[in-house]
Amino acid sequence: MKLPSGAHTSHDWLIHRVTHDFHLEDVWALPTPGGPDDFPQLLETFFQADFVGQSSLPTRVLWAARWKLGALFGWDEKKAGLGKRVPTLRDRLPADVRERPTGPGIGKPFSMLYRLEDEWAAEMANRTVHAVLHLAWVPDGHGGHRGQMAVLVRPNGLFGTAYMAAIKPFRYLVVYPQMMRWWARNWERRATSPA
Repeated sequence: MKLPSGAHTSHDWLIHRVTHDFHLEDVWALPTPGGPDDFPQLLETFFQADFVGQSSLPTRVLWAARWKLGALFGWDEKKAGLGKRVPTLRDRLPADVRERPTGPGIGKPFSMLYRLEDEWAAEMANRTVHAVLHLAWVPDGHGGHRGQMAVLVRPNGLFGTAYMAAIKPFRYLVVYPQMMRWWARNWERRATSPA
């Protein structure tokens, strides 16, 4: 379920100090009900399940089209990425957080930023945007807890702003609904699989 911005900004998370010059693009409540100590299981589910591979045909086609366009127009060239076009946000982290292990990688195009007790973040950059994916574990208002996902972006000029506007309908009509079903399916599978 899509949430208002306040669901993200009202928490005292490290991500706010790291992304002060980014725009909060989206906040979503994840269909991952659990207890107060289940954040590691949320991350394990995220790291182990293949979103694109398990998605519907329209989502896989959108993903493939995006990568083909990126290759054609050079959007994802190494020189447009982290440490090249933009510095990594790891440089903004407090030293004690920067020195902690970040956990398993999630693969292209993201690089891990940090992992804390109730929040985790990864970043990516290309010619269109510098973006951050943030996962957190929050009370659900009914005595339990659940995952929450936020996407923060800093578009690369007018082109990046136009790109974000162009992909918005696809994100809301195809990608995010598919992603919520993916989360629910994999969370349910995790809960019912034998230990």
